[in-house]
Amino acid sequence: MESVKPSAVTPRKSKLARTFSKVLHVKSMTGVAPKNVRVDDHEVNMTNKEDEEVKKKLVTEALVSKVFASISTVKASYAHLQYAQSPYDPDGIQAADKLLVSELKTLSELKQCWFKKQFDFDPSLEGAIVVAESKELKSVTKTYKIMAKKLESQARLRDSEIMFLKEKLEEAIKQNKSIEKKLNQSPTHFISLSSLDNLHISGLSPTHFIYVLRHTVRSIRSFVKLLVNEMRSSNWDIDASVNAIVEENVVYWKEDHKCFAIESFVCREMFDSFNFPNFNLSNESIPDRNKTQFFFGRFNELKSMKAREFLALKPSSTSFAKFCRVKYLRLVHPKMEASFFGEMKHRNILNAGEFPLGNNFFTSFAEMAKRIWLLHCLAFSFEPHVEIFQVGKTCRFSDVYMESVVNLNDEVVEAVESEPQVGFTVIPGFKIGKTVLQCQVYLSQKQAEGKNVNSMKQR
Repeated sequence: MESVKPSAVTPRKSKLARTFSKVLHVKSMTGVAPKNVRVDDHEVNMTNKEDEEVKKKLVTEALVSKVFASISTVKASYAHLQYAQSPYDPDGIQAADKLLVSELKTLSELKQCWFKKQFDFDPSLEGAIVVAESKELKSVTKTYKIMAKKLESQARLRDSEIMFLKEKLEEAIKQNKSIEKKLNQSPTHFISLSSLDNLHISGLSPTHFIYVLRHTVRSIRSFVKLLVNEMRSSNWDIDASVNAIVEENVVYWKEDHKCFAIESFVCREMFDSFNFPNFNLSNESIPDRNKTQFFFGRFNELKSMKAREFLALKPSSTSFAKFCRVKYLRLVHPKMEASFFGEMKHRNILNAGEFPLGNNFFTSFAEMAKRIWLLHCLAFSFEPHVEIFQVGKTCRFSDVYMESVVNLNDEVVEAVESEPQVGFTVIPGFKIGKTVLQCQVYLSQKQAEGKNVNSMKQR
C-alpha cells in the first residue's frame, strides 16, 4: 500500500482555509460535526457589513466632493460672467453662461441622487473623489485668476485717472498763474479800495479778500523798498541786518534777493497776532452777537480815507491808532531811526500820543499799516473768520499751500537737485473756509532735510 503524502500548503492560504482544514481534521478523528462552523459564517457576515459601510462612506465622500467641485465651478463661472461684461465680451459671456447652467443641472442631479439613494459613480470611488477634488482646485484657481485680472484692470484704471487728474491740476495751476499775471498787469489792480463802497457783508466772498490782500502786499513792498533805500543811504550793512532777522544757512540766488528777507521780517512783525481781535493789543470790548458786523463797520470806516487823515482826526482814541504806534516801535529799531534821521524824534512824538504825519517814511509806514488793519477787519467779517498761516524753514515746497517769490521756471528748477525746500516765508497765507490763499515763500539754494507741509504754524 502506497504511503499518502500530505499536500503542500501555499504560504498565501487564507486564514479561513486554514480554519476549515482544522475542522475537517477534527471531524475525521472524532466523527463529530464541528460546532464552530456557525461562528465562521458570522465572521463572514460581519466582514461584508464592514465592507458595505466603508463603501457607503466612500460614496458619501465622493458625493460631497462632487458637490463642492460643482459649487466652485459655479463661482468661477459667475466670476467669469462678471469679468466678461466690462469690457463687453459676448463669447466669454456665452461660454460662462453655458458652463454655469451645466453645473447647476449637475447640482440638481446630485441632489436627486442623495434623496433617492441612487448613486452611479465610477467603479473606483477613490478615483471619483480625486477627480472631483481636482475639478474643485481648477475652479478655485480660475476664480483667483479672474479676480487678479479684475484687480489689475481696476489698478490700470486708477492709474489712468490719477494721470488725468495730475494733468488737469497742472493745467489749472498754469491757468491760475496766467490769470494772476494778467490781473497784476491790469489797470484794475491799482483801483482804490473806495470801489468797495457798495459792498455789503452778506455779499462777502473770498474774491473781495484777495482784492484787499493784493493792495496790502503792494503797500508792504513799497514800504520795504523805502526801508532798504534808507538803509543803503545810511551805510547800513545789509548782510549783517539780514543775518540778524532771518535764520542762518539761507543761500540766496541773487544778491538782490536779500530784500525778501527784510520783507519777511516786516510781515512777521506786522501780521503778528493777526488771528486775535485788534491784534490782541487792546482791551476794547467786542460784541459777541454782531461781531462780524462790528469789524465790517470798522472796515468801511477806514477804507476810503488816507491813513494820515484818519490819524489826524483820531490820534489816540482808536484801536488803529494804537496798532500803528505799537507796530512802528517794534518794527523800527531806535538805532535804525537814529541813523536814518539823526535823532529819535519820531519815537518821542509817538510816545507822547501824537504821530509824525509830516514825515514821508512814517506816512509810508502808516499806509502799509492801514492796509494790514483793513485786511484784519475784513478777515473777522467772515464767519468763520479768515485764518493766517506760514510754513517753517526746510518744509517741502507744495503748490497747494505755497507759491515762490522767485520764478520756478528759471534758475531755481535747474539748480535744485531734489525737491525745492522753503528758506523762509515772505508773505503769509490765508484760509477762507475751504479756500486756501497760498503763502509766498523764498526757496533756499541750500537743501536740508525736509519736513512735512503739515508743520504749518498758525500765527
